[in-house]
Amino acid sequence: MADQPTRAWQLVLEHIERDLHDGRLGPGDRLPSERDLATALGVGRSSVREAFRVLEVMGLIRTATGSGPQSGAIVIATPTGGMSALLRLQVAAKGFPLDHVVRTRLVLEDAVVAEMAAAPQRDTAHAHQLLQAMDAPELAPAEFLALDAQLHLSLAEASGNTVIAAMMAGLRSSIESYVQAGVSAIPEWEAMAASLRAEHRALVSAIDDGDVDVARALVRTHITGYYTAAGLTRDIPSPNREADHGAAPAPQPR
Repeated sequence: MADQPTRAWQLVLEHIERDLHDGRLGPGDRLPSERDLATALGVGRSSVREAFRVLEVMGLIRTATGSGPQSGAIVIATPTGGMSALLRLQVAAKGFPLDHVVRTRLVLEDAVVAEMAAAPQRDTAHAHQLLQAMDAPELAPAEFLALDAQLHLSLAEASGNTVIAAMMAGLRSSIESYVQAGVSAIPEWEAMAASLRAEHRALVSAIDDGDVDVARALVRTHITGYYTAAGLTRDIPSPNREADHGAAPAPQPR
C-alpha cells in the first residue's frame, strides 16, 4: 500500500517542530502569523489553524486573539499537561492491557522513589498530608483509593522528574479505575486498608531516611501485592530483574 500523502496541517507541525528543535523558537517566542506561515509553506490558513489547535492541545503553545502583546500563538514552557492529556486519551481509547500498565507503573515508581531517596533534599510534605487523610476511619474504599492514587502522583511530582510526573498523571485515571475494580474481590477491605496504610507509611519513611534499596523494594511489594490480592494480574517481574538476583527478600512494612 502506498504511503498516505502528508496533510497540509502536518507540514505546518513539522515546520514548527524543526524550529523548536533547532533553537529558532523557544519558550516565550511568538509564532509567525497564520497568514505568514500559510504563505511561507504554501498551505491554506485553515491548515495553519488546525496545526495551532493540535499544538495547543499538546500544551506547547497558547493562542489568544487580538493585537496586543499577548495575542497570537506563543510557545509556552509547560508541555507536561499536554503529555498527560494525550496519554489519558490513549489509555481510554485503546485499553492498554493491565499487565502492561502495571509493568510501566513499576518502572516509573521505581525511578521515582530511587531519585527521591537519593536526593540530598526531599519534599514529602504533601505525601504526609495524604497519609493523614487516609487515616480517616469513615473513608469509603473509593475515597481511600483515590487518595492512594494521589499519593503516588504526589511522589512523582516531588521527584522533580517532570516527564515521569506527566506520565504518572496520564496513567492516573487508568490506575485508579483498575484499583477500584479490584475492591469487590477483596473479602476483608478493612484489613487491606490497614495494610495499605502501613505500606504507604513505610515507603514514605524509607524515602525520608534516604534508603534507596528499601524504598525500591517497598514500592514493588506495595504495587504488586494489591494487584495480586485483588486477582487483577499475574506475577509481574521486577523492573530491574538482574538487580533482584540474590537480593534479600523485600522488607516488611514498618
